[in-house]
Amino acid sequence: MIGFVGLSHLGIVYGSATAAKGFDVLGFDPDSKLCDNLTAGLLPVSEPDLPELIQSHRERLRLTSDPAQLAACDVVFFSLDVPTDSANQSNLTPLRNLIDLTAPHIAPTAAVVILCQVPPGFTRTLAREKPNLGGALFYQVETLVFGNAVERALKPERYMIGCGDPRTPLPPAYAKWLVAFGCPLLPMRYESAELAKISINFFLVSSVTTTNTLAEVCERVGAEWSEIAPALRLDKRIGPHAYLGPGLGLGGGNLERDLVTVQTLAAQHGTEAGVVAAWQLNSRYRRDWALRKLHEAVLGQTENPALAIWGLAYKIDTHSTKNSPSLALISALEPFEKAAYDPQVRIETGTIPNFSQAPTALNACRGADVLIVMTPWKEFAGIPPAQIKAVMRGNVMIDPFGALDRAEAEAAGFSYHRMGSPAQKRS
Repeated sequence: MIGFVGLSHLGIVYGSATAAKGFDVLGFDPDSKLCDNLTAGLLPVSEPDLPELIQSHRERLRLTSDPAQLAACDVVFFSLDVPTDSANQSNLTPLRNLIDLTAPHIAPTAAVVILCQVPPGFTRTLAREKPNLGGALFYQVETLVFGNAVERALKPERYMIGCGDPRTPLPPAYAKWLVAFGCPLLPMRYESAELAKISINFFLVSSVTTTNTLAEVCERVGAEWSEIAPALRLDKRIGPHAYLGPGLGLGGGNLERDLVTVQTLAAQHGTEAGVVAAWQLNSRYRRDWALRKLHEAVLGQTENPALAIWGLAYKIDTHSTKNSPSLALISALEPFEKAAYDPQVRIETGTIPNFSQAPTALNACRGADVLIVMTPWKEFAGIPPAQIKAVMRGNVMIDPFGALDRAEAEAAGFSYHRMGSPAQKRS
């Protein structure tokens, strides 16, 4: 029996993937209502393919709010997503409370694995504070991505396992679970594994920041970033899977959290991490790309324009709005009338001034002077630009990610703006 303690996004996805690999799974959460809802198929998270995965392996999944049932588990994963505050700093209190609640009920021979994102030093400190927490304590790096979590859980690229002593063989039950996923296993010190997670995100941030910086240069000099990116992917030093799509800075909270963590570590240990501040500054600047385009193309020419906004989530295939560029844009546009549409996110009526949420994408565009596509949901690509233009008053489309076809948009009469492209194509 494999236990997952904490049924947030992390625990639900990994628990379901574990059942799919043929293991019996016990999911624990102190919130009995959450357990009841999950048993009834009501998920608190939006993730493609997750409902189908759970339904297909429901016979191996059991949920409970009784911590005593964890005594039957050979491996116990702590799988609570660690929240961040407005300054992107981790709040570890819910995780610590969960450990305190369940530790007395975990079998003394069970392997205990911290799957949550924690700062370097957390696991070794926990091992000292709770020497009787199971038979052996590990930290495992999770690399799920919102919107693609199921695939990454079922087909991991590798597992990085933080150990008290990496030379010691892994407990048989934990080793069996790891081997079932068929990926390379990399045992290492606790601190190395904890920092490995941060290191991965740092390299992602560097790719994102470099791409965004050069994409803006493209817009100014008449170059086309979509023509440059394929050349970079063919360079072995960069690779075919590099993050080379221009974006609106960093969102979601996880990358931002790691930047803050390293800044804190640098201050504590006297190391130099000035590049982090530069990345944060670049992210804030990129977040406002759509606002700058809006000032150039609409706000300076049209009095009291009506604004249509497609997308509120910080990225596609998730309902999360943590550090969402769309919400930052809406906040900056408080005096103007705004109609928005998002297939997953709902905002309580009256919480944002001059804001309404439309039932469909086209309804949001009725009478609008400009359409701003802030989250490139796949359904938007299926809406013909001519239909959009027919219900709008104006002719400006700000489409940072290229969710709609540029040629079709321009043929429909739109003045089209996309990241990494000059405002008008050169002949």
